[in-house]
Amino acid sequence: MSPPKRTENPVVRLVVLYLVMLAFAIIGYLVIRAGGLTLPAGMPAVLHETAAKGLTTEPLAHVLFALAIITIAARGTGLLFQRFLNQPPVIGEILAGLALGPSLLGFFSPELQNFVLPAAAAPLIGIIAKFGVVLFMFLVGLELDLKILKQSSQATVVISHASIIAPFLLGAVLALGLYPLYATADVSFTVFSLFIGVSMSVTAFPVLARILTDRRVQRTRIGTLALACAAVDDATAWTLLAFVAGVASAKTAGIAWTIGLSIVFIIAMFWIARPLMRKLAEREEKNTAPMSQGVLAVVCIALLLAGSATEFIGIHALFGAFLLGAIMPHHGRLAEQVRLRMEDVVVVLLLPAFFAFTGMRTQVGLLHTTADWLAVLAIIAVATAGKFGGSFIAARLVGMGWREAGAIGILMNTRGLMELIALNLGLEMGVISPKLFAMLVIMALVTTFATTPILNLIMGKRGFGDEPAAPLQDVQRAQHS
Repeated sequence: MSPPKRTENPVVRLVVLYLVMLAFAIIGYLVIRAGGLTLPAGMPAVLHETAAKGLTTEPLAHVLFALAIITIAARGTGLLFQRFLNQPPVIGEILAGLALGPSLLGFFSPELQNFVLPAAAAPLIGIIAKFGVVLFMFLVGLELDLKILKQSSQATVVISHASIIAPFLLGAVLALGLYPLYATADVSFTVFSLFIGVSMSVTAFPVLARILTDRRVQRTRIGTLALACAAVDDATAWTLLAFVAGVASAKTAGIAWTIGLSIVFIIAMFWIARPLMRKLAEREEKNTAPMSQGVLAVVCIALLLAGSATEFIGIHALFGAFLLGAIMPHHGRLAEQVRLRMEDVVVVLLLPAFFAFTGMRTQVGLLHTTADWLAVLAIIAVATAGKFGGSFIAARLVGMGWREAGAIGILMNTRGLMELIALNLGLEMGVISPKLFAMLVIMALVTTFATTPILNLIMGKRGFGDEPAAPLQDVQRAQHS
């Protein structure tokens, strides 16, 4: 009688593999630190110097090793969160990046943290992280179909605008208390309050879409409404953030010059770039073979030029990339092939680098007083009251039930990666201090992590997944009638 076949769980095997690889790295570090590594006398002197210092002096080796550890930690933690906590993997990846920074790993072992993410590699990791965010924002824009804004129903318009206005106003009020304590020395209250208001208004469209997709409810009535509201939110919030970035970055040239160049850029994108992208998409639609490298090169060049243009203007490269993605045709071979070529590299390699870079900037240890932690609680309360409360009340006013309005509210309160991008932008512009940055990162994590369990509590494990699926256009037509 043959023995029973062993059932192997691929998730467990991958996690074990990651842990083994990480263990080898740590053991190598401990051996080097203990002086137990011996090299033959005939080896080049540079290798002996490398062993003595504990890490090679080549920046490229620093970066490659750091990216390997970051990717291992991100993928392993993401799988664990998805498997055992029923959370989107991106939440685990964000926490893994933060854990590699001074707030956790650096707290317990500064030497090990410096070994994993050495100071010499930080600038290069930062460039990689920023480039990854630019590509990611292009993909977000590619997912954001501007037709949704034109076809939005009354319910979508009311809920989405309420979920922007309410947290924005509450955030501006909260800025009155935060400004004297946590603002940087050279930032005006106007810029500070505008940024706090926008940071409270952001919704993580990609995380929200992933939550709905995992539950297979993205085409239900509530699912399509939530996606449409999040799309409008994204377009509005990033437009406001671009304005704030322009105001904050305007130097001797003045705010008017920055805003004027931004308007010229937007007009050029819609009147020149958009028709060219449409023609490229129509041409690609006629091909049966996979998209050529030449076509991909055209898209990449347009992406790089759009990002560099907004960077020169002073409103950050990610806004140019986002706008290019938003004006491109969202359906058809071109969009599908571009997503297929770019998405995996961005999600697997570049975004974890951004999470780690954010973790290197996040210093929870700066929050060492009771007043600091009370400020954190106030930020979380205001962010939730504005986003959840504004969406919930608006949903009730347009005739939705208590459960459905609660589901919309908690989904719109999801911030995740999009919030981290906005916060890093604020830190780079000098609008918020490192201490306030850490507070807002904690707020983003808490509100995002709470989405799935509270959604399960409101709607149940099946909940609105039992409703018949319908395309967005049908849902909007029904809401109009």
